[in-house]
Amino acid sequence: MKAVMIGAGNVATNLVRALATAGVEVVQVYSRTLPHARELAATVGACASDSLDGVVRDADIYIISVSDDAIAGVVEAVPDNGAVWVHTSGSTSVTVFAGRRERYGVFYPMQSFSKQIAADFADVPFFIEAESEATAVMVEGLARQLSRRVFRATSDQRRRLHIAAVFACNFANHMWTLAGDVLGEAGLPFDVMLPLISTTVDKLKLLPPAESQTGPAVRHDVNVMHSHIAMLDEEKAAIYKILSDSIIKRHEQN
Repeated sequence: MKAVMIGAGNVATNLVRALATAGVEVVQVYSRTLPHARELAATVGACASDSLDGVVRDADIYIISVSDDAIAGVVEAVPDNGAVWVHTSGSTSVTVFAGRRERYGVFYPMQSFSKQIAADFADVPFFIEAESEATAVMVEGLARQLSRRVFRATSDQRRRLHIAAVFACNFANHMWTLAGDVLGEAGLPFDVMLPLISTTVDKLKLLPPAESQTGPAVRHDVNVMHSHIAMLDEEKAAIYKILSDSIIKRHEQN
C-alpha cells in the first residue's frame, strides 16, 4: 500500500513513523511549510511538497492530518483520483468529503501526540467511519496494522469522543498547569505531584472515575474549601469553586 500524508504536525509525524514501521510505503509528505515536509519525509525516504498541486496522484490512500478548519480546503484543492481519502479529526464530519470524493472515510487515533515522543500505537484506539462497507473494511484493515483497538464510530459518536478527550486530557493537563503555578508560588517543584497523579490514573483501571473521587469537595469539607479559595487569585478561585460545586452536585445525586 502506498500512502500520502497531508500534514506534518504532531499526529502526522507519529502516523508516518507508525505506517512505515507497519510496512506501508509513505511516498510523499505535504506541508504548507516545506522544511517541515522535508524533515518528516526524510525519516521514511519519501518526497516532500509544499504545494497541493504537487501532491502525487498514484497513491492508494491519502491521509489528511491538518487542523480541522483546513480539511475542507484540502479536499477542495485536490481533485479526486479514485483513491481512498481519510482525515484524522475527532470533530470533523465524514461528510466533508461528500460530493468531492468517491471513496472516503475517517481514520481517527484518539491519543495525545507530540513530535518529540514516538507514540506506541498498539493500544491507541482508532475510530473508523467510511462512505461504504468496502472502504470501511480497507481503512479498518490499515488501522489494525497499527493498533489492537479499532472501532467503528459515527461522526456524532466521534464528536462526543473528542469532547470526552478534551475533558480527560486537555482540561486535566490545564489543571496540572494551574497546580504547577500554585506550587511555584510556594517554591515547590511540580514533580512532587507525579506520584499522586500516577496513583489517580492507576485507580481508573479498577474503579469508575465517580467512585474513585476523593478530596475536600466530595467530603463536604467546607472550611477547607473556603480557606483554599481565599489563597487563590480570582481566576483560579473561580475554577476551584466551579469544579468543587460540580463534584458536590454529582455526589449528592449519587
